[in-house]
Amino acid sequence: MPYSSVGMKVVLGYCVIIILNVVIFVLSARVNSFQDYYYIADIFPLALSAFTFGITALAFILDVGLDNSPTARAPFEVTSLFILSMLWLAVSAFSTSRWSHVPLNCSAIPADYSDVRSWCRELQVLKAFVWVNWVVLLLAALAVLRFFVVQHKSGQEGIWYFPLSRFTPRESRKRSEIAERRITPVWDFLRFSR
Repeated sequence: MPYSSVGMKVVLGYCVIIILNVVIFVLSARVNSFQDYYYIADIFPLALSAFTFGITALAFILDVGLDNSPTARAPFEVTSLFILSMLWLAVSAFSTSRWSHVPLNCSAIPADYSDVRSWCRELQVLKAFVWVNWVVLLLAALAVLRFFVVQHKSGQEGIWYFPLSRFTPRESRKRSEIAERRITPVWDFLRFSR
């Protein structure tokens, strides 16, 4: 099934998050290689960018590969985006506090230490990208949550059972009926016939 207009925005969101995390991973690897992977504050962005890339890429691949992927449904998308957002907030705050002794003006470092000056510039760019990544994840989580709540309030309960990338608001009644047939509530299994 092709993507809806909402689905194209979801794909764009996945691509932005994946690209941001690849950039953070590369910058973090360069910053860490200068200090031989010694400081934990420098390793956190490296590890979390790899984790975020893995989760996002897996969700994207499953969404593309399966028509009704559980990773593309509302509960998983909202939860994963909020958890990743909070992890990035913690890592960004911790790493930024550790990097506070590095001067903002890297050209203040003497020219004799060109490698340190280069490391300083890369660190400043990394610092900006970890905060941008947190903002993007938080805005994506809030936008997805808002969309789900608005659609649910407008009477489209099927939004909770279908991938967001394939949801079209004008088809919601038909999809809602299909979702009710596919997902049998637990209490239907527990009923005893008389």
